Amino acid sequence: MAKTLLLIVNPRAGRTRSNAPLFDAVAHFCEEGWLVSVRRTAHPGHAAEMVETEGAAFDRIVCCGGDGTLNETVRGAMALSAPPPIGYIPAGSTNDFAASLSLPSDPAEAARRITASEGKQLDVGTFNGRPFVYVASFGAFTRTSYSAPQSVKNDLGHLAYLLEGVRDLSTLRPYPATVTMEEEVFDGDFLFGAVTNSTSVGGLVKLSKDQVVLDDGLFELLLIPNPTSMSELQELIRALVLQDFTGGGVVFRHVPAVTVTTPESFPWTLDGEYGSGAEQVEIRALNRRLTFLL
Repeated sequence: MAKTLLLIVNPRAGRTRSNAPLFDAVAHFCEEGWLVSVRRTAHPGHAAEMVETEGAAFDRIVCCGGDGTLNETVRGAMALSAPPPIGYIPAGSTNDFAASLSLPSDPAEAARRITASEGKQLDVGTFNGRPFVYVASFGAFTRTSYSAPQSVKNDLGHLAYLLEGVRDLSTLRPYPATVTMEEEVFDGDFLFGAVTNSTSVGGLVKLSKDQVVLDDGLFELLLIPNPTSMSELQELIRALVLQDFTGGGVVFRHVPAVTVTTPESFPWTLDGEYGSGAEQVEIRALNRRLTFLL
C-alpha cells in the first residue's frame, strides 16, 4: 500500500512567489514513494480545518508556510485522536520555530529532512485550551507579528517585523498583571510577557539554545518589568542585550503551567497570530504531545 502524505501550502507566505522550489520538494516526496495530496489554504483557519477533516486519512502531514500555518496545522492535529507525524517546510518571513529547530529554508532540503526523519515528540502549549506551538505573548511588540501586512512581510521579510516594532514604540505602556506559577506569584506592571518554547520570539527576543528544551514538559516564562527610572531602564536594556535574565528585574523561569490574571483583557499573540485575551489566561505545556519530523 502506498504511503500517503497531505501537503498543505499557504500560497501567500514568504518573500518569493516562485513555486519552483516547492516543486522540487514535491518531486522528492514522490521519488521516496509518497503519494502526495496538495491542498492550498484559502482563508485564515483553513489549514486547521483541512487537517481536522482530512488528516486522519494520511500517514504524514506536511505544511509549507509561516509559523501561523504551522500553528493552524497543529491545531487541526490536536483535534485528531491519533494525529500523524507533522513536517514543516518553513516559507514565512521570520520562522521562529524553524530557527529553534535549525530547519533548512530550502524546500527541497527540508523535504529530505522530513523523509529521513524517524520523528521526535515535542511539547505543545494550550492557551485557555487553544493549542499553540511555541509562544503566547502580550505587551510590547505583541502586535508586530500580526499587524504588518502580508504583502509587506513578503517584500521585506524580517525587516517588516522590525519596522512594525519601531512603530510600536509609540504605544509602549505598562500592562498590570498577576502571574502565578507553581509556588511563585509576580504582581506588577510589565512591558512584555511571553510563555515560549523557542529560542526566538518575533525575531526580536532571543534565548540561547541551552536555555530551551523542546520536549521537557516545561515552557520558558519571560516577564519584562516596566522601568520606573532611568537607572532601571539602563539595567533592563543591559540584561536583554546580554541575555542575562538574573538582572534588570527580568523574570525568567521554566514552568509547566502559568496563570495570568489582569484587571482588563488585552491582546495576545499565539505563534505570531492574533489571539484574543481574557481577564484570566491559563497556559499549559503538554509534554511530548505531537510527533514532528525534524
